[in-house]
Amino acid sequence: MEYVRLDGTGLEVSQLCLGTWMFGTETEDGVVTDREQAHDLLDAAFEQGINFFDTANNYGGGDSERYIGEWLGDRDREDVVIASKVYWATRGRREAGLSRKIVRAEIEGTLERLGTDYLDIYYVHGWHEPSPLVETLSALNDLVRDGKVHYLGVSNFAAWQLLKALWISDSHDWEPVSVTQPRFNAADHVPYTVDPEEQPLPDLFDACRDQEVAVCPYAPLAGGFLTGKYERGPDGAILGPDGARADLSENFGPFSDREWAVLDAVRDVALELDATPAQVAIRWAMEVDGVTSVPIVGARSSGHLAENVGSLDVSLSADQHNRIERAGGAGDTSSWPVYGG
Repeated sequence: MEYVRLDGTGLEVSQLCLGTWMFGTETEDGVVTDREQAHDLLDAAFEQGINFFDTANNYGGGDSERYIGEWLGDRDREDVVIASKVYWATRGRREAGLSRKIVRAEIEGTLERLGTDYLDIYYVHGWHEPSPLVETLSALNDLVRDGKVHYLGVSNFAAWQLLKALWISDSHDWEPVSVTQPRFNAADHVPYTVDPEEQPLPDLFDACRDQEVAVCPYAPLAGGFLTGKYERGPDGAILGPDGARADLSENFGPFSDREWAVLDAVRDVALELDATPAQVAIRWAMEVDGVTSVPIVGARSSGHLAENVGSLDVSLSADQHNRIERAGGAGDTSSWPVYGG
């Protein structure tokens, strides 16, 4: 495993980040990833060189952070990079918000569940219109000053929102935003925000290049669509194995002709490289011109994780990358679906 430096920082992380959204998440069929499974995945990731883990205060009702914290107790904290998020309130009467009060309360809960004194990266989980951005950034800067957070990030921000945050921080000599976390994959073609609403962000990476902001995209496999395990059924139906994402989320699909064309292109390149579609799709999401891109992979088994790590051994030619790019750029984008995240 090679390690990369996040743009604009001195922080080095593994080329892939393990996402823990499903840790402790409950469905009608029970917990998707329970404590034992979570610890097994964390062990497998660490053994394969992944030192970067992404969570949030609301994942699994807080269990995601708890599971990581329990696992972290047997590790040297300095060997691990942990990112978490604030937006959804886990205490008090408010369901969401980015006021100073909420930010201060939520960081304490997050650190307690993780069993650590600090976070490496603390993301704002989404744009919250009622909360003054200057107040949120002031509170976050205080956390950096207090040693509770090392670097700041934003998730699901548009380019103008990111640039506004950077301008406010610069004008007050506060800690800047160093990382952004959009949804991004070959099926989407461009980065996306899904919170508070679905928006394509075709200019986000231009802003990141200009301001030296790193990217940690989630859903690089489009919720599993780009693994190649789904087929197109009659009347646009999605045919896949039992227990797959299509069974767990109402926001999975339907998929347009353009998106099926992307999957076809990914499959073709995978055959040429003797790789899997998932490996090709992850490698594609890593190759953002002029920006450090560290995809967040959300494997549900050690086998899936090993396959994802295999993407680091895949090398796409310019022609192969561009064929997938052209397939994703064709047609009307107004009906692109939401994958969640």
